[in-house]
Amino acid sequence: MKRISKSLLALLMAVPALFTTNVMAQELKKPTMEDLIPGGETYRYAENKWYQWYGDQLCLELGIDSIKGTSETLARSGKEITVCTLEEINRLLEEKGLGKLRHFYNTQVVNLGKYYNIGVAKVNIAQPLLLFNTGKHRVLVEKTSKSQPLNQWEKKAIVWSQPRPQGAANEDWNEVSRHLAYTQGNNLYVLTADGQTQQVTDEPTGIVCGQSVHRNEFGIYKGTFWSPKGELLAFYRMDESMVTEYPLVDITARIGELNPVRYPMAGMTSHKVQVGIYNPATQKTLYLNTGDPTDRYFTNISWAPDSKSLFLIELNRDQNHAKLCQYDAETGELQQVLLEERHAKYVEPQNPILFLPWDSNKFIYQSQRDGYNHLYLYDLKKFSAEGVQLTQGDWIVKEIVGFNQLTQQVIILSTEDSPLQSNLYAVSLKNGERQRIGDAEGVHSAQLSGLMGMYLIDRASYSDRPRVITLRSTNPKKTKSVTLFNAENPYKEFAMPSIETGTLKAADGKTDLYYRIVKPADFDPAKKYPAIVYVYGGPHAQLVTNGFMNAARGWDLYMANKGYIMFTVDGRGSSNRGLEFENATFRQLGIEEGKDQVKGVEFLKSLSYVDGNRIGVHGWSFGGHMTTALMLRYPEIFKVGVAGGPVIDWSYYEVMYGERYMDTPQTNPEGYKATNLKNLAGNLKGHLLIIHDDHDDTCVPQHTLSFMKACIDARTYPDLFIYPTHKHNVAGRDRVHLHEKITRYFEDYL
Repeated sequence: MKRISKSLLALLMAVPALFTTNVMAQELKKPTMEDLIPGGETYRYAENKWYQWYGDQLCLELGIDSIKGTSETLARSGKEITVCTLEEINRLLEEKGLGKLRHFYNTQVVNLGKYYNIGVAKVNIAQPLLLFNTGKHRVLVEKTSKSQPLNQWEKKAIVWSQPRPQGAANEDWNEVSRHLAYTQGNNLYVLTADGQTQQVTDEPTGIVCGQSVHRNEFGIYKGTFWSPKGELLAFYRMDESMVTEYPLVDITARIGELNPVRYPMAGMTSHKVQVGIYNPATQKTLYLNTGDPTDRYFTNISWAPDSKSLFLIELNRDQNHAKLCQYDAETGELQQVLLEERHAKYVEPQNPILFLPWDSNKFIYQSQRDGYNHLYLYDLKKFSAEGVQLTQGDWIVKEIVGFNQLTQQVIILSTEDSPLQSNLYAVSLKNGERQRIGDAEGVHSAQLSGLMGMYLIDRASYSDRPRVITLRSTNPKKTKSVTLFNAENPYKEFAMPSIETGTLKAADGKTDLYYRIVKPADFDPAKKYPAIVYVYGGPHAQLVTNGFMNAARGWDLYMANKGYIMFTVDGRGSSNRGLEFENATFRQLGIEEGKDQVKGVEFLKSLSYVDGNRIGVHGWSFGGHMTTALMLRYPEIFKVGVAGGPVIDWSYYEVMYGERYMDTPQTNPEGYKATNLKNLAGNLKGHLLIIHDDHDDTCVPQHTLSFMKACIDARTYPDLFIYPTHKHNVAGRDRVHLHEKITRYFEDYL
């Protein structure tokens, strides 16, 4: 009998396995649009759990019916304690007429304490409190037992409650003073801890107080800022009475009603902002003496630890000169300009300074001055404009998580391991030495424990796992960890597409770009597939990561399983790659980015299984601009496009974002002309669908309507679809309809 070669034997043994795998893949059903799109009736989302820290060691799991607690020690032994149940807390609340809870997901822990010897475990920590929000009241509950928190939780008591004002918005509660700042209409109010309502402002129409300003640019997301102990309240006052009103129409009324918004377009008159400081004890307000606030941005507000000074980063309208300013909180006068940064293109401050918890004279400042966002340490007592650079390298600090106060390290998230990730590092404030916390893979976020920052809850996402929650020490020398939760793949029962990532060269021939390819679950390399490019391309966005499914969206997965190759590349201009990578598109938005997308298509066409004659493109907002621009500039490449909420003419876009990247129409007329897609309307050859929301106050409908007029004049024929009552995207149940509409367009024409 002849011997069978090892290679032939291996092949024969593999055949049954391959056959079994193919049969199983055929038996699995493919996920539907309802399974994949948020708002779908059967939308599959990865299971989640919510945690809060009670002090520095007890980690609370917030559930529906109970709050359970664990610690590193308890978790290793497989034990946990029940802190409280919904039944007992609701019994406490109802006895006082404070309403009731439906679940514990929104519970907060108030960790209060005062350090008097940092660097060793000699601290004075107040008993943490549980903060419940019933919808009508805020309620603080404490454990009244004198035993240690890990031992028993039998006794609980309500120690304080505060009614929530009806119609309140932008609520900002301070855990020390227990004062609540909030807005009603365009005015600011304070509800004191003892229940007194104080009206802080009484302004006429056109002036807005206590709300976010500068259209949420520069990292601004709110309009009130309590001092550390909550005795003073800094707030924004925005006068937009001089800003042109843009007409939006509410079509739900019997006769359509006008809902105008103040919308400062590039090169036009912008709003004026002041910063006020309100004292609830005296009920008096003063405003910082910043001089004439015309064409200036006041960003990144922070308080000194002693509440005597207020710091902010002031930016000129050209956004190429930033100043870190210190103001006297008692007089409102400028004390000093600490730092100044200039750049030929733009400076974009996005983070307030952060004082060290153990040293009220030292703070961390974040800057891109060396081309990447890094940390710099400053000392007010012996101030030097250069500071001490704590981090450096061709990567960015994405976030400061907090401090380990025993080891005197700052805990950060950075892209040091990969531009596609965010990983945890502890950075020594003495010498800048960095040590990774946890693994080198995935996309992480974290929540530090109590006051000392000895532990953290690490929430991570990996390409093959949607969510892993881990309890870790923030001391890198302590490498042991405890997995609290490992979410299952919500699509494990489905036949799912395959996902690949890689790099290709940008149009400049030297810069690496990261791409993602999604292939059908039943992919056949012998077939020729149409391809769709999903694009954004603009600042502050990254579409390809090492998170779950490499950040592929539900629609990408759906279309892949329908027989399309789905492709995305993050070109120059996008986020998390450093300043030079981002500002390569300065004054010509959409042009260099388009060249990089074409390089991506060239790569696609090199693949044997891609039909180079059937290339489509889709994107929203900046991606809508890119989609339209690619269809017009490269009509021989892109055959079908669907553009959502597109910017067509940058002169119609708002001041802060538009002028940062394009300058003004007055100073950059050539750039505005070259990027105005109305001027290219005659180039349209393929099928282009533009979708816009009728209440879009980010990218106003004028963009799309004016483009339609330009196409009519040029005798080209795009298609148009409007989503009534939505703003800059389509949310809720209608989001499924949106993606069905997009899908049908590609099915019809690609």
